[in-house]
Amino acid sequence: MFKSIFHKRHDAEVSEESTYESNINDSDYCVSMENLGISFASSESKNTENNSATNSSFVLKNITMRIKKGEFVSLIGRSGCGKTTLLKIISGLLTPTEGSIYATSRQAIGFQDARLIPWLSVSKNVVFGMEASKQELEDIAHLALCQMQLEGYDNKWPSQLSGGQQQRVSLARALVRNPELLLLDEPFGALDALTRFDMQDLLNKLQAEYGWSTLMVTHDIAEAVRLSNRIIMIKNGEIYKQWHIN
Repeated sequence: MFKSIFHKRHDAEVSEESTYESNINDSDYCVSMENLGISFASSESKNTENNSATNSSFVLKNITMRIKKGEFVSLIGRSGCGKTTLLKIISGLLTPTEGSIYATSRQAIGFQDARLIPWLSVSKNVVFGMEASKQELEDIAHLALCQMQLEGYDNKWPSQLSGGQQQRVSLARALVRNPELLLLDEPFGALDALTRFDMQDLLNKLQAEYGWSTLMVTHDIAEAVRLSNRIIMIKNGEIYKQWHIN
């Protein structure tokens, strides 16, 4: 039995924070936003000197929401409604054009595609970009892979893994960074039903045990209900409905 590389949360822990034009800062939340919006210039407005909001296309508008520490929130909605854009704003990849947002900077992101580097071994994929001694990195990767039920896969290549195994490696790579906030964009959408069910079980177990917060984009309503404390529906770039799951 190996000691987990992932760290349990304690109330006394202090995390680095990132803000965009925000006076929102509540220690009970890892994400908080008020009246957030983002627009992109239309093709017509790009040719004009006065690029006003009326000539722009709002992808998101009037978004006010908070995510508590330890909470699992799922975003649902039709394709193109702005779910992934919201994830990108929270991660800092996009800057909102309206409103304010506070988000912890201790984040990790997981995608539908595992995005493993094919010429690196599984263990080196897990710790890619981390700075430590060679032995420390090997130990970190090994412990994380054991936690993901991939003991003995350290020196394998990504091409030797199944889709579900690749997603476990991707999840391990995200979690060894010890995030406060895990952002997931349809992480299990490409998996078969049984593998997806297993991955949901694993994520649910780790979420409950280690207490990070998760914001997940999904088109699978059953998945959202199974994993979430709260479900938010985005419609036409705005929050349309919310459900709390008991």
